[in-house]
Amino acid sequence: MSDAASERSGSRPEVRSAAGTLRGSREGGVAVFRGIPFAEPPVGPLRFAAPRPVRGWDGVREAVSFGPPPPQGGAFGMDAMSRDAADCDWLTVNVWSPDPGPGAGLPVLVWIHGGAYTIGTSGLPEYDGGRLAGEGDVVVVTFNYRVGLEGFGYFEGAPANRGLLDQVAALEWVRDNIRAFGGDPDNVTVFGESAGGGSVAALLAMPGASGLFGRAVAQSVQGTFFAPELAADIAAACSAELGLRPTAAELSGVDPSRLSAAGDAVGAKSAQWASRWGPIAHRAILFSPVVGGAELPATPWQALADGAGRDIALLVGHTRDEQRLFTALEGLLGQVTEDQAATALRVFAPGSDGAQRYRDGCPDAGPEQLYELVNSDWAFRMPSLRLAEEQSASGGRVHVYELAWPAPGMGGVMGACHGLDVPLVFGNLDRGHPAALIGAGPPAEAESLSARMRAAWAAFAAHGDPGWPGYDTGQRLVQVFDAEPVVTAYPEETSRLIWQDHTIPVLPLLGPAGASD
Repeated sequence: MSDAASERSGSRPEVRSAAGTLRGSREGGVAVFRGIPFAEPPVGPLRFAAPRPVRGWDGVREAVSFGPPPPQGGAFGMDAMSRDAADCDWLTVNVWSPDPGPGAGLPVLVWIHGGAYTIGTSGLPEYDGGRLAGEGDVVVVTFNYRVGLEGFGYFEGAPANRGLLDQVAALEWVRDNIRAFGGDPDNVTVFGESAGGGSVAALLAMPGASGLFGRAVAQSVQGTFFAPELAADIAAACSAELGLRPTAAELSGVDPSRLSAAGDAVGAKSAQWASRWGPIAHRAILFSPVVGGAELPATPWQALADGAGRDIALLVGHTRDEQRLFTALEGLLGQVTEDQAATALRVFAPGSDGAQRYRDGCPDAGPEQLYELVNSDWAFRMPSLRLAEEQSASGGRVHVYELAWPAPGMGGVMGACHGLDVPLVFGNLDRGHPAALIGAGPPAEAESLSARMRAAWAAFAAHGDPGWPGYDTGQRLVQVFDAEPVVTAYPEETSRLIWQDHTIPVLPLLGPAGASD
């Protein structure tokens, strides 16, 4: 029976995966399968272990509901979502396919959500893949991975970067199963934003991810990568909140919600560790990929400089006003003082003269603009740009964009802030938290820009060309997405010049482990 006939008859799509048969639903002409396990639940004896292959099942498994979120930090009330979950089948994938069946051979887009490696789940409405899949003629996959201490806590008796290992396991599931859903396992693109963009960058550097994707889209790459000593010190502080030592043996008996709450407690007072943890203490970033082991031997920037991504087509970019979202969340819009700007420049600007170079390069900037510029550059903009620079310099293919369209929602004060690209890329302009940035309607300008971005991402997934020239270190051509998109030289030249002679480092432990500020 054809898809159209199936829809008219009310029948539901079924596919045979490697583990068993799945029955999904059909929504707007797209077949949808939710909550498919790609690994065994990482609980009990498997807690803090690398993901294990999922066992098969007999009969037909219903695949109409998202799997439960993994344990979450408390930001935006996400911890309540995980506490309410009745089961621990955290490691699940979801698939949207316009043409399920082994012969379709469609390009595959695999989404990695953000959330500072602390929160996030694939079941959020802003990540619904229906519109991107249906209009782009691509298969869209989203999935959960462990976050916070469960996924990125660094302690004795557990492998590092378990959240990244979950991502590799999800990509292995795609390799082994996506043909049955109409996807081409030899034409897989990973894409992600914020911590998801950082994860995409990490996957480029991970030997275990080699061969699992041929293209990558890194949106607003979170540039924090930790040295083992720093990650271990943070895990020790979190464990101390519970009166425990930072070992898998001691922590495995702690309820996941208590473990997440311990991380939140340390994050709330992270400034007291500033002399030991450095810049991350100022932004309460407690979890990030750990560099130095077999799973992640180098930073993404070093790996690309060494040619690791030469055979991977890369699309990378950022928003113009990344920090504005965080300034608003901090309650500082219109309130940043000269002292706060000076502190931000001292902490985040590169090199001994970085702060002065920002002031000299932006002579008309007030405290708030300087505060937002240096925070945006340190956290997202320069890590994203440097990924492109290293890819180009090593002979790889890369396309670069900047989202400059000012969000009209929330009184029009948010600019092109962090996260604005997510509803535009997925086309979910009226659902989920980021939709508030778009505003009611949504306005025709947002629909038009979203259509351009969705078409670019789908074209890149199909054949590696989003529709504008590749980036090189000569012309530095960039697609600027605005009300009237234009291709021009990289627009953040002042920041680029300030950062051009500085590496994106592995963040170290600055003081003695176990000391107290």
